[in-house]
Amino acid sequence: MLDGGLALVSAVECAVEGLPFAEAAGVPVPAGMVFGAVAGSVLLIRRRWPIAVVLVSIAITPAQMGFLMGLVGLYTLAASELPRRIIGALAGMSMLGMLIVTYVRAHQGMVRGDVPMGDWFVPFLSITTSLGMTAPPVLLGLYVGARRRLMESLRERADSLERELQLLAERAEERAEWARNEERTRIAREMHDVVAHRVSLMVVHAAALQAVARKDPEKAVKNASLVGDMGRQALTELREMLGVLRTGEGAGVPAARLEAVPLAAVGAAAAAAASRAVDDEAGEGPCLADLGELVGQSAAAGMAVDLSVEGTQRGYAAAVEQTAYRVVQEALTNVHKHAAGAKTWVRLAHRGAEIAMQVENGPPPEVSAASDVRLPSGGNGLLGMKERVVGLGGVFVSGPTDAGGFRVSAVIPAVG
Repeated sequence: MLDGGLALVSAVECAVEGLPFAEAAGVPVPAGMVFGAVAGSVLLIRRRWPIAVVLVSIAITPAQMGFLMGLVGLYTLAASELPRRIIGALAGMSMLGMLIVTYVRAHQGMVRGDVPMGDWFVPFLSITTSLGMTAPPVLLGLYVGARRRLMESLRERADSLERELQLLAERAEERAEWARNEERTRIAREMHDVVAHRVSLMVVHAAALQAVARKDPEKAVKNASLVGDMGRQALTELREMLGVLRTGEGAGVPAARLEAVPLAAVGAAAAAAASRAVDDEAGEGPCLADLGELVGQSAAAGMAVDLSVEGTQRGYAAAVEQTAYRVVQEALTNVHKHAAGAKTWVRLAHRGAEIAMQVENGPPPEVSAASDVRLPSGGNGLLGMKERVVGLGGVFVSGPTDAGGFRVSAVIPAVG
């Protein structure tokens, strides 16, 4: 609508200015007015072809018509995305044409006596007219074009920033989901390590208790005492775990705050509770010094197990000692589950830059009615051991042996 209105006004202006042009050129007045109207209507295409509009305005400058078309055409040209050299060349041509035409017309007026001024007035009038008809629209167009490009750039940056923020939010959600999954896996592994070993020993002792209850009452009493002790330990550890999972900070936390507890805090607290699995009371976490007691518990449950230690024992990081302890513990638990009565060897080697451990059992003996102990298996023990060892930069290998047994080996860097 704006372009149509400007084109209509320009056509009317050029048609009116075509009247003196027709008289001066000696052509019919209607032809001059039609020529002016057609030339003025070119302003309708100023947005698509601004160069054509400026060229037409320069072409009709000698006829002293198209002043509005020249102003609007130069403004549109300067505000467009065309190269500056083209804008400067066309603006210079328009100014030069206006300067020449104004100078010639003013000089003719002085000759005829229409302009009673001195000789200085003709150049002054020519320069000021040409500059006034060229510089303002060009400068305004350059400003509007630069501002338009700036706004477009800011809009693009805002859109890009919005996309980046959306991408960051999606990545943050993915990282949060990954962290939640990691913590769930960690909690499951800790609970498995805490409960599985003691419960497996309880089942073994209960089976032995059932077998000797009538034949050897004294041994039955001893097994019953062991089962009771291990059951209390398992309950204590499980109670600590469940308390952590329910509150995230211990007992006494209001229910309204449960949903605000981060899962990472639950996982850390669960790991801390799992590290207290050896002692009845809260104390130090499991370490390599407790391996003798761990092997003794399996031996008391009827396992033929030997422990051998190579090298000089020294202090390791808590995570290293706990991981080594858990590997041996879970390997012995698997022997109770899958190879009850098999001969088992536990080897621990202290090396310069690492600590190595190996738990190997022979083939299980023939299953008898007295020794048939069925223990459920979730298949998470080996996976949990591997995750622990690999998490510390170590190597974990497990698999059957040629003799029909099973071997679990792990090497952990001696950090700290």
